[in-house]
Amino acid sequence: MSQWSNEIEALNPAVDYERIYFLLSACEFSWDIEKALEFALFRTYAVPSISGLLSLTGEFRDHSRKRYDDTELLMSEVSENGLESERGKTAVSRINAMHNRYRISNDDMLYVLSTFVVEPVRWLENFGKRAMTHKEIDACVHYYRALGSRMGIQDLPETFQAFTDYNLQFEETHFRFAESNAEIASLTRDLLISMHVPTPLVPVCRPVVHALCDTPLRTAMGFTEPPHWLQRALILVLDTRAGMLRLLPARRRPRLITARRRPSYPFGYRISELGTFKQDNNSN
Repeated sequence: MSQWSNEIEALNPAVDYERIYFLLSACEFSWDIEKALEFALFRTYAVPSISGLLSLTGEFRDHSRKRYDDTELLMSEVSENGLESERGKTAVSRINAMHNRYRISNDDMLYVLSTFVVEPVRWLENFGKRAMTHKEIDACVHYYRALGSRMGIQDLPETFQAFTDYNLQFEETHFRFAESNAEIASLTRDLLISMHVPTPLVPVCRPVVHALCDTPLRTAMGFTEPPHWLQRALILVLDTRAGMLRLLPARRRPRLITARRRPSYPFGYRISELGTFKQDNNSN
C-alpha cells in the first residue's frame, strides 16, 4: 500500500471525506481521476438538453480551451482547497452564478453530478492500478453530496448504488442523437486530443476516443464505430499501464491541477474571473 492509501485507511469517510477525496484525486490516482472526470463531462454531452444549452451559448465553439480550463480550475479549486476555504467558496459561488443564468433542470444537474461520482470508480475498475475501496467510494459520495448541496441540487442520492441507479436510468431515458450532441462532443473530443498530440494528428486519433465510448454513447454523439482491433489494442495498452503502475513507487507529492500552467491563463488567473458572464452572450 502507498503512503496515501495508508493515510486514507486511517480516516473516517463520513467525516474526513474532503481529505480522502484530495488524497485520491491529487495523490493516489491523480492522472486516472482527471481523465475519468474529463470522460464524465464528455458523457453529459449525449443529453440534448445539456448539449443544446452549451451550443446555444456558443462558448464551446468560440472559446473551447478556455471553457475546458475554467471548468477544470473551478472544480479543482474546491477539491484542492476545501469546500469551506475562501477559494473553495468563491469557486462554488462562481459555478452557481453561471448556472443560475439559465433554466437548468434539477434532473440534468443531478445527472452531471452523478457522472462525477460513478465514472472515476468505473475507470479505476477497468483501467486503474487498483479499484477504489468501499471506504474511498463512500468518501466520494459524501464529498459530492456536500458539493451538490452547496450547488442547490435537490434529491441527492445517499449511497453509491443510488447514484449509479440514477445515472443508468437517466442515460437510458435521455441518451439520444441530436445535432448539438455531435457539435459539442466533436469539439471537446478534438480539444482533448490536441492537448496530447500535434494538431495534424487529431483526425487520426479520433477513433481512439470513439473506442473508449460504449455503443449508446457513440450513437448519441453520432460517432462512427471504431474497429474491434483498436478497441482490443486500447484495452491492452491501458492494462499494461496499470500493471506497470503496480510496480512503480507511489507519487511522492500531490499533483495539483490549479498549479498547472495553461495557455488560457499564461499569467495566472483569479477565481472570480473564471467562467462565463452575462456580457459573454451579448457578444456572440
